[in-house]
Amino acid sequence: MRASIDVGSNSLLLLVVDDTGKTVADEQHVIGLGKGLGPERGLFRPDRMEAAMAVFIGFAARAQSLGVKPSEIRAVATSASRRALNAPTFYADVARKSGIKVEVISGEEEARYTWLGSLEGIELPAGLCMVVDPGGGSTEAIFGEQRQIRSRCSMEVGTVRLTEQFLGYGAVTPSAYAHLRAHVDAVVGALVVPAIPKAIVAVAGTATTLMAMELKLATYDGARVHGGTLSTASLRKWIDRLLAASPEERQALVAVSPGRADTLLAGATILLRVLEQARRQACRVSDRGLRHGVLVGR
Repeated sequence: MRASIDVGSNSLLLLVVDDTGKTVADEQHVIGLGKGLGPERGLFRPDRMEAAMAVFIGFAARAQSLGVKPSEIRAVATSASRRALNAPTFYADVARKSGIKVEVISGEEEARYTWLGSLEGIELPAGLCMVVDPGGGSTEAIFGEQRQIRSRCSMEVGTVRLTEQFLGYGAVTPSAYAHLRAHVDAVVGALVVPAIPKAIVAVAGTATTLMAMELKLATYDGARVHGGTLSTASLRKWIDRLLAASPEERQALVAVSPGRADTLLAGATILLRVLEQARRQACRVSDRGLRHGVLVGR
């Protein structure tokens, strides 16, 4: 048995696989560790650290019950943890209380693991392909061929960061959204796309939640989401609906993953703008990602 944990800006994910690579457990908790961190360097909030600690302790117990010692779990943390000044102290506390040792990885490592994990089980055409990961703190764009990375770009736009900077967690005004869109346009507009990708694969919670909504799933089903297709027309539809919705209506729209209700508008906007920049009308969606790549690439 092997296990990994992806410590993101918005969610914590546990994956446990057996010796053949078959998934034994795949769990997710949206706790917003990066909330309140701000656009630059900042601090994890005490309430978010408390919520994350409870998840780490639960993950340790879950992995232990499946035959993986907490000290053997490969736990990696990304954008928010690279920016949080109190991340080292927090993760030392996590190690003491749960036995899980968290490694804050670089953007280059994050891209490699995301690429390796997200492409599992998805057939890609020959030629340049792209993986996009709209995370809570940043968005990764990775280009490669034959499953080998050629280049990567980390863009400083993320679902939590944008929501806090422009929208807040209440009703969204058209003016606030216009400012968010202008900022995303400027940042993503600087993305250099070497050539029109033969395919784009979108990974992580924004893409999988939108795919589940598009499929009208009442409860999340990774098997149905994985390999699905999201079009730019669908993204524009969901952006319009989320923009017009009240906080309560957003919760209903995103019932399949209510923890993402407030940040999904920002995430859908990032994903749409990336597809526009790459001149593609649709993307495939991967239910897999960093947590899988960590086990594949170790």
